[in-house]
Amino acid sequence: MSVTYRQVNCEDIENIYKIELACFNKPWSLESIRTDICGNEFSLYIIAEADGHAAGYCGVHVIFNEGHIMNVAVLPEYRKRGIGRGLLETIFMQTGLPYYTLEVRISNDDAVRLYDKLGFATVGIRPKYYGNEDALIMWKGKNTP
Repeated sequence: MSVTYRQVNCEDIENIYKIELACFNKPWSLESIRTDICGNEFSLYIIAEADGHAAGYCGVHVIFNEGHIMNVAVLPEYRKRGIGRGLLETIFMQTGLPYYTLEVRISNDDAVRLYDKLGFATVGIRPKYYGNEDALIMWKGKNTP
């Protein structure tokens, strides 16, 4: 399987939305995705294409010297192939920021393990962040809070 990573453009919105629907219980709306990708000067999104098909995406909001990872999503049929890691590493390389933060469901063991491997540390909990489920707050950076 050949995987390429590139910056998302406005033509990718439908594919991002399909991935969003397949990966999340409460997906962002098509309009929210369009606004964030095409209308937010502080956002950067990367798409992973596996053998020419949209397989996953990752988005970050850049705030001064910090990146807030908004979403990391990989279609179920492409999981456990290194695509999530590749998306995040591409974000890190393209932004070059010293600090990153994200929230992740406490029950999402695979994602938590990936974030741990990439240098994120759990620094707190956001109660009921996902409706009835708490989120771990994770940070990456040399001065992790």
